[in-house]
Amino acid sequence: MSFYQLVKPLLFQLDAEFTHDITLKALKFAEKSGVLALYPKAPVCVPRQVMGLTFPNPVGLAAGLDKNGAVIDGMAKLGFGFIEVGTVTPRPQPGNPKPRLFRVPQAEGIINRFGFNNLGVDNLVENVQAAKFKGILGINIGKNFDTPIEKAADDYLLCMQKVYAHASYITVNISSPNTKNLRDLQEKEALSSLLASLKLEQTKLAEKHGKYVPITLKIAPDLDSSQVIKIADLLMQHKIDGVIAANTTLKRDAVKGLANADEAGGLSGAPVRNQSTIVIQQLSKQLQGAVPIIGVGGIFSGFDAVEKIAAGASLAQVYSGLIYKGPALVHEICKTLG
Repeated sequence: MSFYQLVKPLLFQLDAEFTHDITLKALKFAEKSGVLALYPKAPVCVPRQVMGLTFPNPVGLAAGLDKNGAVIDGMAKLGFGFIEVGTVTPRPQPGNPKPRLFRVPQAEGIINRFGFNNLGVDNLVENVQAAKFKGILGINIGKNFDTPIEKAADDYLLCMQKVYAHASYITVNISSPNTKNLRDLQEKEALSSLLASLKLEQTKLAEKHGKYVPITLKIAPDLDSSQVIKIADLLMQHKIDGVIAANTTLKRDAVKGLANADEAGGLSGAPVRNQSTIVIQQLSKQLQGAVPIIGVGGIFSGFDAVEKIAAGASLAQVYSGLIYKGPALVHEICKTLG
């Protein structure tokens, strides 16, 4: 039994957000003190070429765990092939009132209604610049809660301008259920307009910085097939570099009647596994390889990651699985995918 599995029962007795915070602090301390240097390196995998980038292994950290990019070096020591930080907004914001993070242990699920709590894009950039990590770093961007939805593009463009020089790729988060009206940006006309603005800015920034930074779009798992098809078509039309499927769900069918199941927010973890895989399959069928897919949602084992790849994903990301299974999960997935 791993050290994490030994301490997990104690951690799960504490408030979920408090545990999240102290775990990040402990990881930062372990990295700075050199303890993580003793942690086994991830198995050697066949590198993946995706979006013009070389990923040393296909297992990534999903956005949301390290919103401010405060523990990039610590996370890197756990064996990830790539790390995604954020979601970050132009201005700092506290997010929604606490409590706002809840476990659904019987279903291996997590519900959050954080609301993009973060210290702002300038703070994140400072943390990224201070990190020693030189691998693939994704930066996930969003809009401030009080920015009108019709002005959302301004927030995304501002964040994009500030993180561009420091990111390996940039993820545009339009699918969090915890910022009012944000998911409206997934509708055809609004999304087409946003993607056109982002693509134009990407061209300008590529010329300015002398490097091309891919853009990915993170979508919800609650879309119906017609919506997925429309989004896939827009991704190809606007030549977006990648798509991440999928974010948290508002559905509660898989956790009905369980403790905390009725809490407001987005549900992640094992209960969203099938929904995520279905969206990946639908995207893959429509995209036909034109836009690579990063699969996330309910990956708790090497088998789950294989399922995402078989559905059409090129890479896999974990978050809730890391909470329930511990860092050994990264090595297991890496070893399975080879």
